[in-house]
Amino acid sequence: MSIAILRCRALSGTEAPEVTIEVFLSGGLPGFSIVGMAETAVRESKDRVRGALMSSGFRFPQERITVSLGPADMKKTGGRFDLAIALGILAASRQLTGACLDQLEFYGELGLDGGLRPAPGMLPAALRARDAGNDIVVAAGNAAEASLAGGKVFAATTLLEVTAHLHGVAELAAVEPGSADVNPAACPDLVDVRGQSHAKRALEVAAAGGHNLLLVGPPGTGKSMLAERLPGLLPPMSEAEAIETAAVESVMGRPPELQRWRVRPFRSPHHTASAAALVGGGREPRPGEVSRAHNGVLFLDELPEFNRNVLEALREPIEAGRITISRATGQAEFPARFQLVAAMNPCPCGYLGDPVSDCGCSAERVAAYRGKLSGPLLDRIDLKVDVGRLPRELLRNKDPNAEASATVRARVAEARQRQVQRAGRRNADLKGERLETDCEPDADGMRLLDRAAESFALSVRAYQRVLRVARTIADLDGDGSVGARAVAEALNLRGASVR
Repeated sequence: MSIAILRCRALSGTEAPEVTIEVFLSGGLPGFSIVGMAETAVRESKDRVRGALMSSGFRFPQERITVSLGPADMKKTGGRFDLAIALGILAASRQLTGACLDQLEFYGELGLDGGLRPAPGMLPAALRARDAGNDIVVAAGNAAEASLAGGKVFAATTLLEVTAHLHGVAELAAVEPGSADVNPAACPDLVDVRGQSHAKRALEVAAAGGHNLLLVGPPGTGKSMLAERLPGLLPPMSEAEAIETAAVESVMGRPPELQRWRVRPFRSPHHTASAAALVGGGREPRPGEVSRAHNGVLFLDELPEFNRNVLEALREPIEAGRITISRATGQAEFPARFQLVAAMNPCPCGYLGDPVSDCGCSAERVAAYRGKLSGPLLDRIDLKVDVGRLPRELLRNKDPNAEASATVRARVAEARQRQVQRAGRRNADLKGERLETDCEPDADGMRLLDRAAESFALSVRAYQRVLRVARTIADLDGDGSVGARAVAEALNLRGASVR
């Protein structure tokens, strides 16, 4: 009898809990069993491991092989454990002697020819291995992704390369840590949008404070163009934020795009998207669009065309910045700290209030159309801006006063810096005592806000969101206090004709 113990990691949301792989060889009739809540793909590794070992010239033990994946009460999925199981069999059968398996973690799906294939969710595993002080061995297809974690990574293309490395015959070269330059130019430029100074100001305020934004106007007025330019106004992600966002893509099996490293994601799902597609779900929970937009922008065009139940599912992640998906077999939590930007027409035909085209919608149709958006959802949107039709002269001639994204981004960065120095976070994330101390207006501003709260019947949430927006406007203007002018503009930017 003999036993070998190796380490790997499972995948649960964006977490990577450690899995201990114990391979036990004993007498009796030959057999191969895997225990420890292994789902189908893990149990099928028996055949992949057998084929890979024999194709690579190793002897497959004619004994009873038991592989235990611990802890026993945690579900294991995928082919990521193949490499560790194969090495455990070699170590237990004395075909891998003298190799030090301590402080090493092994990941990779095996082909029947002994080749190593990449596995999804490698970045979270590499991050946890780095924190535990372990080096990792991965398939070559996962090398660039795993190296982003900053730990020591060895990449191999075959099982034989790994065994040669462990025997010290031909050591694998450590993968250089991944890196990439910030490239804001990858985003569309604001200078392309003609006119719409009021909407551009709202976009700048939204970028500076991380506020949610709703653009309302007839077709062809530039709502989508404005939304697509928001990522180019936002400060680049920090290295930690970029790693968080890349970890979500890693779980989806999509390696991070280094050419867009630290550029904030922009996700724009179609209005036919289901709740599971938007917030995540499935039999095996996977992240949805709100998580793929983590640290970036989620753009919902034609907002009332989304199913109402789908939109209502956004309320929790907007407030909490994360989403927990519960299934009978367990829970998975994904990050979902995104900035919501939405666009809609004022009525079903799109031309209500348009000075050129006539609207043919009845009052009942307009009410039903706008009624698809619940009050609680609209209450969570800080800025609601009307985007009107442009004058003809602006369609023919460029606006000489139009600003490029780089110019606006510089002002946004200065405002963000003031927020970080003051509270360590964006104004949109201020809560509790910090909200009261950082956003309290002066006497004139408070009187104006109190009158507006009474006149417009602002909820407590809406009242607090006006405070946050006013604080952002003051930061953009370089004011230490929140005055009546900042409060007035914040109220004006919340006043689109949706309700």
